[in-house]
Order: sequence, then structure tokens, then C-alpha cells
Amino acid sequence: MKRMPRVMTVPGTLSDLDDDDDEQAATSSVASDVPSSAAGERLIVVVNQLPVLARRRADGRGWVFSWDEDSLLLRLRDGVPDEMEVFFVGSLRADVPPAEQDEVSQTLIDGFRCAPVFLAPELNERFYHQFCKRYLWPLFHYMLPFASPLSPTAEAAAAGDGGRFDRSAWEAYVLANKHFYEKVVEVINPEDDYVWVHDYHLMALPTFLRRRFNRLRIGFFLHSPFPSSEIYRTLPVREEVLRTLLNCDLIGFHTFDYARHFLSCCSRMLGLEYQSKRGYIGLEYFGRTVGIKIMPMGIHMGQLQSVLRSPEKEEKVAQLRQQFEGKAVLLGVDDTDIFKGINLKLLAFETMLRMHPKWQGRAVLVQIANPPRGKGKELEAIQAEIRQSCERINREFGQTGYSPVVFIDRNVPSTERLAYYTIAECVVVTAVRDGMNLTPYEYIVCRQGIPGSECAPEMSGPKKSMLVVSEFIGCSPSLSGAIRVNPWNIETTAEALNEAISMSEQEKQLRHGKHYRYVSTHDVAYWSRSFVQDLERACKDHFRKPCWGIGLGWARDEEWQTSTHTSDFGWMQMAEPVMNLYTEATDGSYIEKKETALVWHHQDADPGFGSSQAKEMLDHLESVLANEPVAVKSGQFIVEVKPQGVTKGLVAEKILAMMKEKGRQADFVLCIGDDRSDEDMFENIADVMKRNIVAPKAPLFACTVGQKPSKARFYLDDTFEVVSMLSSLADASDLGPITELEDDLATSVSSIDISDEPPRLGNRRDEAS
Repeated sequence: MKRMPRVMTVPGTLSDLDDDDDEQAATSSVASDVPSSAAGERLIVVVNQLPVLARRRADGRGWVFSWDEDSLLLRLRDGVPDEMEVFFVGSLRADVPPAEQDEVSQTLIDGFRCAPVFLAPELNERFYHQFCKRYLWPLFHYMLPFASPLSPTAEAAAAGDGGRFDRSAWEAYVLANKHFYEKVVEVINPEDDYVWVHDYHLMALPTFLRRRFNRLRIGFFLHSPFPSSEIYRTLPVREEVLRTLLNCDLIGFHTFDYARHFLSCCSRMLGLEYQSKRGYIGLEYFGRTVGIKIMPMGIHMGQLQSVLRSPEKEEKVAQLRQQFEGKAVLLGVDDTDIFKGINLKLLAFETMLRMHPKWQGRAVLVQIANPPRGKGKELEAIQAEIRQSCERINREFGQTGYSPVVFIDRNVPSTERLAYYTIAECVVVTAVRDGMNLTPYEYIVCRQGIPGSECAPEMSGPKKSMLVVSEFIGCSPSLSGAIRVNPWNIETTAEALNEAISMSEQEKQLRHGKHYRYVSTHDVAYWSRSFVQDLERACKDHFRKPCWGIGLGWARDEEWQTSTHTSDFGWMQMAEPVMNLYTEATDGSYIEKKETALVWHHQDADPGFGSSQAKEMLDHLESVLANEPVAVKSGQFIVEVKPQGVTKGLVAEKILAMMKEKGRQADFVLCIGDDRSDEDMFENIADVMKRNIVAPKAPLFACTVGQKPSKARFYLDDTFEVVSMLSSLADASDLGPITELEDDLATSVSSIDISDEPPRLGNRRDEAS
């Protein structure tokens, strides 16, 4: 067997491995073909871009690397236990020629504990700029992919216009994720390491990892919003993305709204319902409980306070205080993109100056617009609109020595940015949709200042700050003292700006104190510590839990036996009208009439509404049929009414008894079920095996479908595996006596691989009925 070293300086290729033997071994066991060279647990953080800055040496020979001190992902190390090493995997924000990539890799691994992923420029263009930034990112920010009736030209598609799903861009996304996976494989020790994947750029990565190491401990955190199901369902690869995320053990979101939307998508598109137990939310998926974590990210207090102490910052503060002396400064700090609502902020400020003329000549809006990271015609239009608004406002309300809008569209160093925070009376965030947005948190810390530091006299007294924030950003729920606005309502936002800068000093102090207590205790270290602890909890049983496929053989045919039950079926005339009532009210539901039972099906109805209707119907039927000799039970997408005493377990026992009466005792028993009603069968059949109804030492294989608490000893993952197992049963029936067949299959129980072909995203295969 070929082996790959734990750390390689040359990118490894999976094609070098024996695909048949190694892949099967890797998918059926946590032990990988990567030898361990270090003891102890390690956290591998996989990000699109490493928290490392790279620049060419002045002489053009080689590279100089340094940590990106502004990267919060770098600061998550502060919340990780001291004994756990943090190792980063991601791409560099620099074009490194192929001839230099080996040397750069080794330098970063040795000096920074970072393994760089190098993507070809054309692949990165289609992966990042086309699929991530021009398709996924707008969709996750609730922007539907509108398209013109005519197919867009190649030039329009390349510019990100047209809005239609590009299958080749999706394939580039998956291929790029595979490159990240290959780099992880080079460095991972799956028995000791945890993997924490970050953001929407790498949503396909968990599938590759789970396929290779089926008990690997994987976490994922989404730093953007997750849209509602009505928006998300427009994604052509919607199920693939959901399934690949569900290959994680823990999935994190900033807010409950984002988590709720994800859970709703899982329910509506995959039929998966979540459960809440002792404050933890979980989804059952292929025998694993996938945890859902809700935890807004925080800032790094130490890094901010370090900049606040710098002489450069103090110097800039003094300069700005002189520049804006006597003015009420409102501040906006935003990335330049189509969702930050910068122009809405300008329109609200303009409206405030009109509605409250007292602020003309006294209020200034400083807008810092960081350079855009994307490109496209929509972004160009937004930039042009912002410039026109700035010029119009300054032309109408400007005076000698006074410009109401100061627009800064360049990279602003952290010292200068924090200086603006320090002197600002109010920070305004009017994003129409944003994942988290930590601008308000940074502002609060800057207004608090550094205890004991030499600062301006006006900052030495009680601290105060004011916030006007959009209700559509992730940090809004945690800022209870902020004035929340709908940025689309220009007049209401204008009034909020006036209220913020007109508020009493005491009220500003109270609100600031409340915010600072939260921000200072819920920093990035708190966030990462909480996530890692929950990831450890979610994975604590990984190495104790038996994850087995199942394979059995049976070399005999037998005719179906039916068991009839004669009774008074007058109850059907009472139950059917009730069921009809709910069927008429629930699109997609229907009634199945059997000889002795009525079954209401709702698998084709809206998942949430169907489930709610099923609960209502259950209560209704139990009330109506309280005095009838029937049982009313709910199952997987069904509500069933049947005579009391008729269960699958009793029927199975009767069939086995009839076989004995015919002199053909069963010498092999297999029962499979996927429903709550099958648990009676599993329990009854176990009791039957202890009696003299079947042949001595006849084996029993009770098997549930789906890994879940059950009275059955074995399980199959899904209906595909049921069909596959039955096919294997038929194929193996000519191999020999039943005992030899059992022995042969028993030895392969833990290593059966259902399919030889690569899995679809989400590690899920086409279902068979």
C-alpha cells in the first residue's frame, strides 16, 4: 500500500493511490493511510484565504510573509485549548509561480503552520469570482438570480450579468473544493485532528472529507446569511449543497434566523426534521446527529486595544477632532458592494438635513467605503449612484468650510479607522442584508477607550456611544440598545439619525454600557471556544459507535402468507369523513384504503403543514374513535387507523407458526422495517426466536432502515441499501449451504461498499423505492 507523508512539500495527487483497495479501506474505517507523526489533538482550520500576508522581496527574489493581524480567523486561536495546535489550510492572496510553490509551501508549513492551496488562475476565476461572488453570494444575501428571457452572451456571463446558473462554474467550484480536500489529506491525522471548515466558498469540502474518513470530526461555520427556503430553492444544486453540509458533525450560524432557514430547507427538500434536546438542536442524517450551533462571532479585544494604544492613532484622533470641531459626526464604514446600502444611508442623511434644518452646518456624515472585492455592472452602477448622491448633498447643503458628506473610497489603515470610531457621535449601518458586520462592535470598544490611557479630556469621563443599525444584519439581535431601522424606509431612518444625535447624554451612556458589557465578554475567543467545545461534544462517540453496512444471504423462496382479521368495520364510516376533511385542506395528501385499515399519507404535502395536520388529525381521530376497538398511530408521513391487536409482529409470528405446521421450520429469519410500527415486529420476532417455532439455532437479523434508536440490532442507511442488500441476497443464493453463506457474509459486514462509482455531493446515492 502506498502511503503519503503527513506533510508534503509537493501537492499530492489522489491518483497515485490504489483506487480500489485504499479507497475502500479509507471509507470503511477512520484509520487512514496517512501515518501520524505527532501526538495530541489538533484543529485544522480550512479557509478560502489564509490569514497570511505575502509580498515579494524588494530584490524580486523570494517572498516575505507575515500574519494578517486584521484577520479574525487568525484570532480564533485564542479560544482553542493550549494543548490543541491550530493548523491552517487555505489559499494565498498572491500569485505564486508554479516553480516557487514548493518552497513557499515549506516556508509556510514550517514557520506559520499553514498549508497553502494553489489554484490555477482560470480555475480561481470560475470558482471564486463567477460561482462564489456572482452566484452564491447574492443568492445567500436573498437576491434572486433574475435573468432576461434571452440567453446572455458570453461577455455578459463573464461579467457576472444575466444571473443564470452556470453548470461549468459549479463544476469549477467542486473541483476547487477538491484541491482544498487534497491539501487537507496531505496534513491530516484523522484519529487526532478536528477539521473546522469556514464559509460558503468551501461547502463541497465536507463530502470529500467524509467519503475519505468516515469518522472524521468535522465542523462548519457559515459567515454569511442563509436565505429562506423560498429563495434557496431556486439553486439548481440545492439538495447537493444541503447534503454536503450535513456531512459535518456541527454546523454554525450567526443567528437563529439563518439556522431556522437552513432547517426549513432540510425539512422541505430532504424531509429531515430537527429535534431540540436540552438546548441543543440536531438533525438525524445517515445515523449521525448533526448539531446546529447558533453563535454570533465577536471581535478581538486585544488587537483593537493594541491599536488604540498606538501613538499614530492618538495623533490621528487629535487631527480629526480639530477637523470636525463643533460638528456631530455620523460614521459609516462599509465594504463597497450591492448589499451594504450605502446610498440608502446617504438618502436618509439628506432627508434628515431637510426635515431638521438645525443640523445643516452642524452634522457631518463620514462614509468610509472599502474597495470592492467583486466586479460587475451592478456594482459599477451602485458606485456611480453613490458618487452622484455625495455630490448632490454637498452641492445643496454645503457651506464655506463645511461639507456635509465626507466620502473616503480607499483602503483605510486600522489606526485611521479606529481614530474615526473614537471621534464619531454615532455609527450608522444600513446594509440591506449582511452576515454579521462587526463595525458596531469595533465602534463600541473604541468609544470605551483604554482604561488608564492618556486621552482627550472629553474621553476621560463617562463613556457614551450611539448606533443606528439595519434590522437585516447579523449583529442586530445582540445590540438591544441600538436604534434598529428598515433601511428601505428612508424617512424612518432619517428620524432615527436625528434621534441618535439628539439623545440625552445619560441615555447614550446607559446604552453604551449595556453594549460594551456584551461585546467585551463575547469576543472572538469566546466564539471559537464555544464552537470547539460543542464540536467535541458532538463527536464524543465517534470512535465508540459501530458504523457498519450489512449483508446477508438467503437460499430459499417462500410464497407470501396473508393473515386476515374478521371484525366489525363500522369504525371506517366514522374515521373516513375525518380523514377526508384533512385531505381536502392539505394539498398533496391522500387516503389509502386497505381491507382492514385506513392510512392517510402526507409525504407529498408541504413538510411543515403536513406534519402539523397529521398531529391535529391524530388528536381528532383518537377523540372520535375513543370507544371503538381500533388503534390510531402516526408513522413516517402517515396516520393509520387499524383494528386493535393486529400488528406486524403478530402477523410475522403467525407466518412462522404456519411454516412449522407444514413441517418447514424457518432456519433463517430476516425482518426489515423503517417505521415506528415496525418496532412491534422487532420485539415480537425476538421473543418468537426463543420458542420452538423456528429451527434450532436459526439466526435472526432484525434490521431498521436509517440509523436511529431501535429494537433492531442492525441497520441499513436507506432504501438504496435495502434493494442492494436484497440483490446481493439473490446473487449469493447459489453459493452454497446457508451456514456457509452466513459465515462468508458475516466476515464482510463491516467492509461492504455499496457503490464503486464516486458519490454524488452529500455522499448520498439515488434512492430506489
